[in-house]
Amino acid sequence: MAFFKEELKSVKAFIFDVDGVIATQEMSLSPEGELVRTSCAKDGYAIMYAIKKNYIVAIISGGGTPSIRERLMKLGIKEIHLKVENKVEAFNEIVAKYNLKPEEILYMGDDIPDYNVMRMVGVPVCPSDACEEIKEISKYVSDVRGGHGCVRDVMSQVMRARGDWMDTKCYVKSM
Repeated sequence: MAFFKEELKSVKAFIFDVDGVIATQEMSLSPEGELVRTSCAKDGYAIMYAIKKNYIVAIISGGGTPSIRERLMKLGIKEIHLKVENKVEAFNEIVAKYNLKPEEILYMGDDIPDYNVMRMVGVPVCPSDACEEIKEISKYVSDVRGGHGCVRDVMSQVMRARGDWMDTKCYVKSM
């Protein structure tokens, strides 16, 4: 684990999947027939805080309802790639746009569509309820399930390692 903590000091960008990472895997239908996802407020706070501290935060997801985009935009995320069929292409766009190196990127995914991108980044991580194939390639498996605080878990670890956590002068409006 000590080596993992050292690797976190290089992270400048966070890339997340949505379903099973930011949102729970359990979904219900709205009266209009739209999938309703549940997410963790503490994850949202960590995302807003990281953006205030000038980290790059991006989303690459195969899903893409309007409500998801709206939620992500309210958190301040500008780099949102939804309804993505090829996550490697979206990943390469983000890397080129921000001139990132693999060791500067933490990617959190939970299932097979995330596998190829996770093999490309310096710090692949996953929630506790990720599929076994993803756990096998992750450098860290959070003890928290997707949609229940796993995003905050990894973001706070990175920001602690870099000395950016607990800046009480950095005001973030709660959602």
